[in-house]
Parts: sequence; C-alpha cells; structure tokens
Amino acid sequence: MNKRITVLVVDDESAIRRLLHASLARADYHVIEAGSAREALFAVQAEKPDVVLLDLGLPDRDGLELIALIKPTGTAVIVVSARDATEQKVAALDLGADDYVSKPFDSEEVLARIRTALRHQLRSQTQMPVVRFGNVEIDLAARIVHRDGNEVHFTPKEYEFLAELAKCPGRVVTHAHLLRTVWGPGHDTDVEYLRVAARSIRRKLEPDPSQPLLLRNEPGVGYRLQNIR
Repeated sequence: MNKRITVLVVDDESAIRRLLHASLARADYHVIEAGSAREALFAVQAEKPDVVLLDLGLPDRDGLELIALIKPTGTAVIVVSARDATEQKVAALDLGADDYVSKPFDSEEVLARIRTALRHQLRSQTQMPVVRFGNVEIDLAARIVHRDGNEVHFTPKEYEFLAELAKCPGRVVTHAHLLRTVWGPGHDTDVEYLRVAARSIRRKLEPDPSQPLLLRNEPGVGYRLQNIR
C-alpha cells in the first residue's frame, strides 16, 4: 500500500486510537490522530488525509456535525462509533459518510471498508462509466447490464435502483435516498418498493437469490452492492 495514503483517526479514547494506529500502520498507511473535533478539523486542513475514521462521541462537538464539514474536501469519511442505533447510521450516511462501522469492531473489517472507500474515490475521480462485480458488469453510461457476458433486462425502476448502488460500490445507500432518487418525492417511507425491486434484481443476477452475495441488505438502513469474489 502506498505510504502517501493518509488516514486520520478521530477518537477521544487513546486506546482506540492506538489500536487503529497499529492496524493501519501494519497495512502501510500513514496514520495521524486527533482526540477532538477541533484537532480533527485542523488535521484535515493541514494534512489533507485520504480517509477519516470518525468517532461520533467527541468531547467538544458531535461527530455528525463534522461529516458535512469534512466531505467537501474530498476526503472519505468512515464512521467508527459505539452508536449502533439505526437512526444514527442513517443520519451519518445521509450526511455523506462513506460507511459506518459499529464498535466493538474487527480491525480487518475496518481495513476492508477503507479499501472500498479508496476504490470508490478513484472511480469518482476517473468517472469510470463501467463497474464490475464478479460476473456482473454495469455500464452506467450506456445503461446496460451484463451477467456472464449476456445482457440482462430490467424495468426502469429496477435499473435506476441498481444504478444508484453501482455508483457507490461497496457503500450503503440508505432507503430514503433510494426512494427519493428512484421513485421521487413523497415515497420516502415506501420501503416495500425497495424489497420488491431487490427480489427481482436478485433473481436476475444472483447465483442463489435466497442467499444473496451481490445485493446486500443492511436491515433498517439501506442496501449495498458487494463485490463477488
């Protein structure tokens, strides 16, 4: 991993910072730390990190407020917090967080989420119109989906649902965002629309729709497209 990739760890617990610092350093990331919101904002401006691991329970400011301040810099934000209530996850993701990991966490999972966020950053920068998930290829420019080289046909709503997820590979997209974007204003709570579309997409793309590997549900929060290995 390139040493130029910098990760800022923002947490008021020094033990958590040390744990994450050790794991990130072993993965060859350059690591900087902040124990407060004030220190975090200063570090973002001074160091311009590629990724911020953000705790929400900071002593001087709610971490949710920092998401909107950090995201315009182009930095990926992954929340790592003990707040595991669904509404907290949804709030963070709707504010622009790239992902959300609940404490206690597995260090390998955090590293995997960082890799996913960095891949998404690269795709955004290069405006890559084609994304691939195992044997599934989604051409966002041409609005065409292939599985094993064969074109798969979707209804307009199914395709828009799939495309919204494909634009953020590996990241959770909230129910509210999907419903507003695909079905329009006034449908924010019509989650059954998503369930029906997800079932149909899985039938068309998954090896076993009853045990989905590609289109993953985050209960109460949203959906993500997960790469098939």
